[in-house]
Amino acid sequence: MAKQRISYVPVERMDEAMRAEMERCRREGTPRPESSAIRAHVPACFWFFANSWRDIFRNGILDHAIKELCRLYVSRSVQCEYCGNQRSVKATKSGAVIEDHVLDLLNFEASPHYNERQKAALSYAEAITWHLNPDDSFWERLYRHFSEAQLVELGCMIGLTLGQQSWLRLLNIEHHQVLAGTDASMAPGYEDAERLAVTKSKPDYWAAGSGRRPQSAA
Repeated sequence: MAKQRISYVPVERMDEAMRAEMERCRREGTPRPESSAIRAHVPACFWFFANSWRDIFRNGILDHAIKELCRLYVSRSVQCEYCGNQRSVKATKSGAVIEDHVLDLLNFEASPHYNERQKAALSYAEAITWHLNPDDSFWERLYRHFSEAQLVELGCMIGLTLGQQSWLRLLNIEHHQVLAGTDASMAPGYEDAERLAVTKSKPDYWAAGSGRRPQSAA
């Protein structure tokens, strides 16, 4: 494994409120404990993300499954393995995010697995991630499916996860290293350290190749 670039703050060095949030991370994921232990070097950063993620990703006014699809689109685009190997329990338990369909995320427009509302949301994530300059038809499409308030929440969530994942991928952190022993929010095949290592060693591992810029962003 590549060298880790920023250390984890030991849980025993955190205050009571931060330890409680770390236990929630272990129990529920979103986020997983390792990324929270990195942010814990600066408590303001720890709580900035924990509170924002609670309010606009796990909760909020827009259906959660749409936000999870966009989060995964960002993971696949920037190739943040740490984030891309997680799944929202809330979205998967509802049946709204199907594992086989995740393979189609970078080709969502041509995929039969996504409906028009999902494709519109993913086009929003694509435009933000790849710095596109869409025309009026792009916005007309979004407004057919989402209110202004929903677009604000979704845009803030995409921007937050894009920034965080672009950063976390540089740090070479891995799952099952902080408060290990649970599989909360882990994708199938990554539930513990042993299965994670096996999955990542396979030739068809999703991050084994280079990232693929969408044709519309060329």
